[in-house]
This record gives sequence, C-alpha cells and structure tokens, in this order.
Amino acid sequence: MSGGRRAVRIHVDTVAANRRRGGDIRITLGPANAGATSGFGGRLSLRPGEVVIEHCHPYSEEFLHVVSGTGTIRVDGEEFVLGPGDSLIVPIGSPHRLVNTGTQVLEAVFHLSPLAPRPALGHVDLEPPVDADAPQPAVGGTA
Repeated sequence: MSGGRRAVRIHVDTVAANRRRGGDIRITLGPANAGATSGFGGRLSLRPGEVVIEHCHPYSEEFLHVVSGTGTIRVDGEEFVLGPGDSLIVPIGSPHRLVNTGTQVLEAVFHLSPLAPRPALGHVDLEPPVDADAPQPAVGGTA
C-alpha cells in the first residue's frame, strides 16, 4: 500500500548540473523533484583532477557508490582510494573531500539520509566553492 503516493521516474539528463562544490552533481531524486521524504540522491561525475570541495552534512549520512573511474576521498582525515564497485559511507558530520585521481571520468551515485530539518542546514562547506556563482543545490523539503 503506497498511501496515495506514486512511483516517480527521473532521467539524469533532465536534471540541471550543479557545479558549486565541484564536478557535475545532479540530484535526481529528492523532496523538490520527486517528493522524497527520507533523503535525496543522485549522480556525481568528476573529470580527471576535479574535486568536490571539503564539506560535511550535520544531519545526514552519505552513501557513495563508484560506478567507473578512480578517486581518493578523505573522510575525517583518513584517505580511501575508491574504484568501480567500491562503496563508502560517510558518517553524519564527518568532513569529506573527493578528488578524481584517475585518467577517466569518475562516475558515482550517492544518497543522503535523513534529511536536514531545512535544506540550508544540509551542507556545510569547509572550503570556498569551486563556482561561487552556482546556486545551492535544489534539494527541497521544508523551508
């Protein structure tokens, strides 16, 4: 029983890329575009040498699954080398930074849960944004 909700299908190419924190981040399923109530997720693409700046999520765990390419992620000062088929969980509040250290595009999917009480509280940047003119990602939820 779905409680009146219906399944929502969204193709990654229909979601605008956000480059504020680096790379090409697309939130494909979240409160704003899919009515999600427990978290949000999407796809990350990083070209060789690109980085997702150090940041943390004060209310959410992040689940990261590498589909292709290689990279190094630093979580709480510890480095992990990730490649295709690797998954990693970033604990709530842990500072983390991802760099594509390979020679091909790194493609990963991610999910964060639970949602922060308000979207503005979901991310804390610990480095200056790569593209300060880019808007904050439109995760949605209650304002």
